[in-house]
Amino acid sequence: MARIAGVNIPTNKRVEIALTYIHGIGRTAATGICEKLSLPRERRVSELTDSEVIQVREIIDADFLVEGDLRREVSMNIKRLMDLKAYRGLRHRNKLPVRGQRTSTNARTRKGKAVAIAGKKK
Repeated sequence: MARIAGVNIPTNKRVEIALTYIHGIGRTAATGICEKLSLPRERRVSELTDSEVIQVREIIDADFLVEGDLRREVSMNIKRLMDLKAYRGLRHRNKLPVRGQRTSTNARTRKGKAVAIAGKKK
C-alpha cells in the first residue's frame, strides 16, 4: 500500500485515479504527474516500484499544496474574509450561500433543514 502525503492510496486502482484520493489533487493534476513521470495510463498502484512512489511523492511535495496545508489555507482565507467583514465573509458567518444563489426557495444544503414558524397558520 502506497502512502503519499499522509494518505493511503488504494492499490488496485490506476495511478491516475488513485492520486485523486489526495485532497488537493484532481484528475488534471494526477494526469500531469503521470505524464511528467512517463507512467502508462493503465499502470496500477500495486505495480509501482518503490523509486516511482518516491518520485511521485517528491513531485507532489514540490509542486502541490495538499491535505492539511491546503485545508488550513482555505480556512484562513475564509476567516480573513470574516474578519474584514466583507460581503462573502458575512455570508459565511450567517451560513448562507456565498456565490449569489437564491435563498428564498432553494439553498437547503447550506441553510439546513427547514424549520416551521410557530403561529404562522391562520
